[in-house]
Amino acid sequence: MHQLGTLPWREISLLMQQWTLIIAIMAVALGSAAAQEPGRAITFVVPYSPGTGPDILARIMGEELQRRWNQPVVIENKPGASGNVGTQSVARAAPDGHVLVMVSNPFTANISLFKSVPYDPVKSFAPVIEVATGSLVLAVHPSVPVRSIKEFIAYVKARPGVLNYSSPGVGVPHHLAMELLKAVAKVDMKHVPYRGSAGATQDLIGGHVSAAFQAVHVAVPLMQSGQLRLLAVASKERTSIAPELPTLLEQGLPIEVDLWYGVLAPAGTATTIVARYNKEINDIIGAPQIGEKLAKQGLTVRGGTPERLAEFIAQDILKWQRVVKEAGIIAE
Repeated sequence: MHQLGTLPWREISLLMQQWTLIIAIMAVALGSAAAQEPGRAITFVVPYSPGTGPDILARIMGEELQRRWNQPVVIENKPGASGNVGTQSVARAAPDGHVLVMVSNPFTANISLFKSVPYDPVKSFAPVIEVATGSLVLAVHPSVPVRSIKEFIAYVKARPGVLNYSSPGVGVPHHLAMELLKAVAKVDMKHVPYRGSAGATQDLIGGHVSAAFQAVHVAVPLMQSGQLRLLAVASKERTSIAPELPTLLEQGLPIEVDLWYGVLAPAGTATTIVARYNKEINDIIGAPQIGEKLAKQGLTVRGGTPERLAEFIAQDILKWQRVVKEAGIIAE
């Protein structure tokens, strides 16, 4: 190695410039590696209650990230206002790679449902990855004398405004899926919103309401026990949990409503940090044991690029704007 004292000043100056460049590159690299800064926790915000789909996924992802990166991962549930409270907290967080949020369908629907939303679903976040999707199924109480979607539509049309359907709340995917079905099939049913899935499901089982869209992992055991009858899946493809159930698309209804789950970071997060999370989570959900764990929850692995999630979010916002406007839905 050269000794500085034996070099001309011109060469010393060139060496100093090279070292300065190397130090600058290292600083950028270290900044982009902030998501792996030893000793500093990553906070995974879940804007919904414990035990929900986003919560389950965040805990699975968090556990794997913690194991792989040897870095603490904290799951923070911040429910409220259909996900707006927790989501807003991430929109305001520092874009340093230490705060993420697991969002679901309300993220793209809320902008149409609420008079104002405390963030911009496109400009306030950096999409990271779509993690998984879950299926909704159309369920009826056994007292409703139908066994196919065609029979169901005919039955409802013969009784306009008479039948009730339940959902876990105004503007949730279960509610919007039924409103989309009403619009496409040109039928009329009354909406009975509940504060959460438990009440909506129990009153369907009890026959207090006639129908509802239910998450597949909730509905299939109830079908197997004879408490509910399932008619169709709202996803593009049949579900592996109940492959005998046809899709609405198969039965001529252009309806596709999945429960989707994606990871976002605050806007301004470095692309290198986003890319690192994207690669790691793609690897996590690509592992067979993780796929099996998600399948037991009625979830299908997705993955892909941040750009793919960004494109999906933009399309989903437009989709629900049309449905919400046509149905005249307003969230409280």
